[in-house]
Amino acid sequence: MAGTRGEARLAVLIDADNASAQHLEQLLVEIAKYGTASVRRAYGDWTSSRLTSWKTGLLQHSVQPIQQFSYTTGKNATDSALIIDAMDLLHAGKLDGFCLVSSDSDFTRLAARIREQGLTVYGFGERKTPKPFVAACDTFIYVENLAPTTAEVTPAPKPALKRDRKLDRLLAEAVDVAAGDDGWAHLGAVGSNLSRLASDFDSRTWGYSKLKDLMNAHPDYEVKSRPTGEGKTPNAFVRHR
Repeated sequence: MAGTRGEARLAVLIDADNASAQHLEQLLVEIAKYGTASVRRAYGDWTSSRLTSWKTGLLQHSVQPIQQFSYTTGKNATDSALIIDAMDLLHAGKLDGFCLVSSDSDFTRLAARIREQGLTVYGFGERKTPKPFVAACDTFIYVENLAPTTAEVTPAPKPALKRDRKLDRLLAEAVDVAAGDDGWAHLGAVGSNLSRLASDFDSRTWGYSKLKDLMNAHPDYEVKSRPTGEGKTPNAFVRHR
C-alpha cells in the first residue's frame, strides 16, 4: 500500500450511463489531488449512440471503455459489471482507494463495502445524487463545482455569502470541536472535521475556492495567520467572533 495520500493508488470507475462526458477532464484533475488514477475504466453500452460524446475524451485521457450490452430493457447491466470489477480490484489488494463516478444510488452498498475494507471512497456526481450514496462515501464532490481547465477564465467577483442554516451548523460544530482553550481552531483541523460531518462539504458550493476564503466571508468568524517558524508558511486559525 502507498504510504502517503499523494502516492495513493486509485481506481476510477465511471458509470457512463449516469455521468456526463463534459466533466471528464476536470474530474481527472480533481482526482489527481488525492492520488494516482492507476485504474481508469468507464462502463456502458458503447454500441449505443447515447454514449458517443464519451469516446473522444476516453481516448485522450487513457480511460478504458468496458463494454456491457443492454440485453434487457429496464435492467442496468452496466451497474452490475462495474460492481463486479470493483470487488475484484478490492480483493486484489493493490489499491488505496476508489473513485466512483455516478449519480446513481445503486452504488451505495458498494461504497460502504469498500470503506468496510479500510479503503477510501471518493464519490463524484451531480447535485441530484441521492443522499444515501453521498453519505456512503468518505468524500463526495459535486461535478458542478469542478473548475474549467481548458480555457482561461476571468475570476468572477466573490459573491456575498448567503446565510444558510445547514452551513452555519456545520461550521459551528467543526470549529467548536477543533478549538483550543483560547477559542482558536487550526483551519486544517476544521476542514477535517467538516469532511467527517458531511462527506459532500465543499467551499466551492458557496462560491469560494478555499475554506479560508469561505470563513473570511462568514460574519460569525474571524481568521488570522500565526507564524510557525522562520521560513515556514504561517498557519491559519479561526474562531467565533
